Amino acid sequence: MSICAKEYSVTLKSKWDTFITESKNGIFLFYRDYMEYHVDRFVDYSLMFYEDERLIGVMPASLHGNTVISHGGLTFGGIVIDSRMRTAKMLEIFKVLKEYLLDHAIQCLIYKAVPHIYADLPAEEDIFALHYLGANLFRRDVSSCIDMRNKLLGFSKGRKWLISRAKKMGLLVKQVEDFKTFMAIEEENLMRQHGVKPVHTAEEMALLAGRFPNYIKLFASYKDDVIMGGVIIYESDHVAHTQYIAATEEGRGMGATDIIISYLINEYYAKKRYFDFGISTEAEGSHLNVGLIENKEGYGARAVTYDFYKWMLSVPLC
Repeated sequence: MSICAKEYSVTLKSKWDTFITESKNGIFLFYRDYMEYHVDRFVDYSLMFYEDERLIGVMPASLHGNTVISHGGLTFGGIVIDSRMRTAKMLEIFKVLKEYLLDHAIQCLIYKAVPHIYADLPAEEDIFALHYLGANLFRRDVSSCIDMRNKLLGFSKGRKWLISRAKKMGLLVKQVEDFKTFMAIEEENLMRQHGVKPVHTAEEMALLAGRFPNYIKLFASYKDDVIMGGVIIYESDHVAHTQYIAATEEGRGMGATDIIISYLINEYYAKKRYFDFGISTEAEGSHLNVGLIENKEGYGARAVTYDFYKWMLSVPLC
């Protein structure tokens, strides 16, 4: 039996999405309707791997000159596989991948490995293959995650105080669809603190939440009828991931986001395997935002890494 790589086409959308659903390390970010919301910003270069006629893996990817990234518009996106994948076969896939990329004048692959917390089963055959074939780990971001099966660390005294304050102030937590109001708060926060805008606009978040209502959810805390803070969750089978967290100036002093996170961890997502706060590294992993990660660790979260590999296929260097 032989393995080959083929470029994704729109006629294969149903086959791609079905494979993601049945995979052991795929999440909704890899569905075509999510990946293609920003199709105007990236040249798609997604690949599908077949063993004879059977689909055995897919790789979300985008083209950037003579470099392919898996994927430029996603936080991570390596080769998605099912439970039948074995290590030796993954090595064959990577050898076929290298040959395919070189045949198409690609000199470098930037590979954003899927963090282990998102997999149904152990799924790091790709990481071994990258090491075995000479790829280099060149970037490592650090996220903060709570193992919901073992929450021994709990919340810090400061977090508990703010949650208690929020309750005394009468803040109520609701799941809502007011992405416009919340994203305005998020944008104000990011501009004030870092001089940047959110990756997503309010319109994009509303669009994606409309496409994926079971996976993208907004929770907000209210004082009377006024939103004080909010958290957008990206949900997968095992992980509740905080995509955005923000509060108004008044809400910050009231524990507006603390009461939401307490509700999510202790009630709404109590049966999830992991609660992931996202990365606290900046400048492509070269700088740790200490204040940000200490805030997340105040909820009892600890480190999980998001790893990036560079695989040089030919010279010149990318």
